Amino acid sequence: MTIMGLEEYKGVYVFAQQVDNVLDGVAFELIGKGKDLAKDLNTTVTAVLLGYKVEALADQLAEYGADKVIVVDDPELEVYRTEPYAHALSTVINTYKPEIMLVGATAIGRDLGPTVSARVATGLTADCTQLEIGDFPLVPVPGKENEQKHNQLLMTRPAFGGNTIATIACPDNRPQMATVRPGVMQKIAKIAGAKANVEKCDVKFEKNNRYVEILEVVKAVKNVANIMDAKILVSGGRGVGSKENFAILDDLAEVLHGTVSCSRAVVENGWQPQDLQVGQTGKTVRPQIYFAIGISGAIQHVAGMEDSDLIVAINKDEDAPIFDVADIGLVGDLNKVVPALTAALKAELANK
Repeated sequence: MTIMGLEEYKGVYVFAQQVDNVLDGVAFELIGKGKDLAKDLNTTVTAVLLGYKVEALADQLAEYGADKVIVVDDPELEVYRTEPYAHALSTVINTYKPEIMLVGATAIGRDLGPTVSARVATGLTADCTQLEIGDFPLVPVPGKENEQKHNQLLMTRPAFGGNTIATIACPDNRPQMATVRPGVMQKIAKIAGAKANVEKCDVKFEKNNRYVEILEVVKAVKNVANIMDAKILVSGGRGVGSKENFAILDDLAEVLHGTVSCSRAVVENGWQPQDLQVGQTGKTVRPQIYFAIGISGAIQHVAGMEDSDLIVAINKDEDAPIFDVADIGLVGDLNKVVPALTAALKAELANK
């Protein structure tokens, strides 16, 4: 179904996810990217804040660039449930008609985004790693140049298990919706003291058979470190050779007070949990130092770590693609290089 009057849809909107009245960092990241998109479209960025007694969070969204904050505050939204949240966000979209709607690809966003897109009769591109404004089709069709549509949201995401990259557009429906992984986009520098332009949206909730009752919320404690927060990452690939051999990476990470991470191949071999995976099908990281040990440097992995401040690559193959993005490259057997590096760093740090 094609929506008529696409020109009525204006502005870049971001779903500002919060849990227990604490904003998720992906909300700030999406606002940051939204500012770039809004600049290209000569429009503004609006954050949509859903919850109960959450209006006090609006100024935080303004500090990270939101021009306006639409608040839906209701007891039905105190704890995330698909039906009331989908109804609230769909109502906001139908009322305000945003041109672009961005949602974080969190556990909540992966549930909420597709549900809402279906209700407002538009498409959704999931797990995007890049967003930009451009023309669609990307290359004009000979003889049909006039059919090329301008100022479209071009949404790039990995496809077929990360083996290819697809750029997707939604030229005939609005809003153009995308979910974006946490850590992919960058938030802007905080504007301390910024105050939000708050607008309250009154949503009428009527319970139906899709409402669920929350009996208990159990907060599980994860023992796996969040690699997205790490300042130093010691990352291993297939070249490490075995699960047991990751011990030498653990030793290096311990000396540097860093965290171990890994490539997709390592997870597929069962050597490390998926929470530690870096790359397009894993997590996007930006540590101060990234050690790529036994990692060949496939484009899917590089896309998840290329914005690290300093990249140190260790690989026995001098032609490995990882050396193309590394700031420091060491060619050699990691079983010899890594223990020697660990010992040298330990001795150096002991003298300080």
